[in-house]
Amino acid sequence: MAALGTQALSLLSSHPQGILAKGSRLSSASSSSTAIPFFTGFRGDSNVKAANAPVESCAFKGCVVTPVASLEDEETVAVLSRRSVLAASTAALSLGALSGGSDGNDAALADETISSWEQVTLPVDPGVVLLDMAFVPDQPDRGFLLGTRQTLLETKDGGRSWSPRSIPSAEDEDFNYRFNSISFQGQEGWIIGKPAILLHTSNGGESWERIPLSVRLPGNPITIRGTGPQSAEMVTDEGAIYVTSNNGYNWKAAVEETVSATLNRTVSSGISGASYYTGTLNTVNRSSAGDYVAVVSRGNFFLTWEPGQPYWQPHNRTSARRIQNMGWRADGGLWLVVRGGGLFVSKGTGVTEDFDEQKIPSRGFGILDVGYRSKDEAWAAGGSGILLRTTDGGKSWIRDKVADKIAANLYSVKFINDKGFVLGNDGVLLRYLG
Repeated sequence: MAALGTQALSLLSSHPQGILAKGSRLSSASSSSTAIPFFTGFRGDSNVKAANAPVESCAFKGCVVTPVASLEDEETVAVLSRRSVLAASTAALSLGALSGGSDGNDAALADETISSWEQVTLPVDPGVVLLDMAFVPDQPDRGFLLGTRQTLLETKDGGRSWSPRSIPSAEDEDFNYRFNSISFQGQEGWIIGKPAILLHTSNGGESWERIPLSVRLPGNPITIRGTGPQSAEMVTDEGAIYVTSNNGYNWKAAVEETVSATLNRTVSSGISGASYYTGTLNTVNRSSAGDYVAVVSRGNFFLTWEPGQPYWQPHNRTSARRIQNMGWRADGGLWLVVRGGGLFVSKGTGVTEDFDEQKIPSRGFGILDVGYRSKDEAWAAGGSGILLRTTDGGKSWIRDKVADKIAANLYSVKFINDKGFVLGNDGVLLRYLG
């Protein structure tokens, strides 16, 4: 971080094209704009002028989730209430008593039949893909839900019901933004989206301020995390990592170059696929300790980054099948899902390339995300409404049938304090009943 630790990205309301300060350079490894650019200045500073240094602007590209085909079957799924869950539980236990069965198979069948989730009806159009959500820490029942087609919903009852929210500063253009990521730290919140947009609130979401982003930002922002008072961390699909400590007035680069530049220097390192890497990051997940794991768009290898490292570290995948997504377990280890429904967990904690495959009843449907409620309990979600649960740290998995009649892919599993949600396409939201 020596070279770019003091470099800052200008987010200028009066200079929407951004500025480039003296001393900026491009990586010698590539002729394209792969180095993290040097930006400085403050929002609204009309006295700052652009320096004469060549930097190419980065076109919008990359994506966060796999595009979903339109669904012809708009089936309405009945929502299980707590009363119906209890009734089903009583019926299952009565049936077991009458048949005389009391072995482990009967218990597993009951677990599969009695769901821990209910579907929440949302005021969104068909085809909307839900992408992220967050709750205000000191207002635990107040939260926000993001998605495609400029979807922004708010709840004030812990996620039982949601209502649309509008942000005037994001509606005065012809763009139809896809809101990718949201995070809260106290009353302070952040939202990023594509085309590149950054929103900030300091009052728990009562109002949102738009912070213009420079066109020289390498790639599109795909994830943001509030890290403390007036502080946040933002990652783009080109692998640029920026941090702010003054409410977004300026941003400093945490890595010295983009992923493309790093791989251009490491083509002889034995990383499969690095020599012809031309894509972007498909998924990025951050641990509570601030470590990142990212999967490239082709899924042929993954990268990690720890605070203080100047570059992303590439790693070979553990399976012949391409990686779909990766993330962090509750104990600090890694999980990894591959195309075709395979699930792997790392041996031990921290960053490693040593993984064990799990036996899961995925029926060949791809697993897209895994969320940990505790070190022992986790849920895996994926294509065609597949929803799996483990209560023994991954030694065994059973299928929850709540989503069997839902014609949707489930993209994300979120456990936030005592709340749990599964986000999918076509406006599908499941809420954890506990």
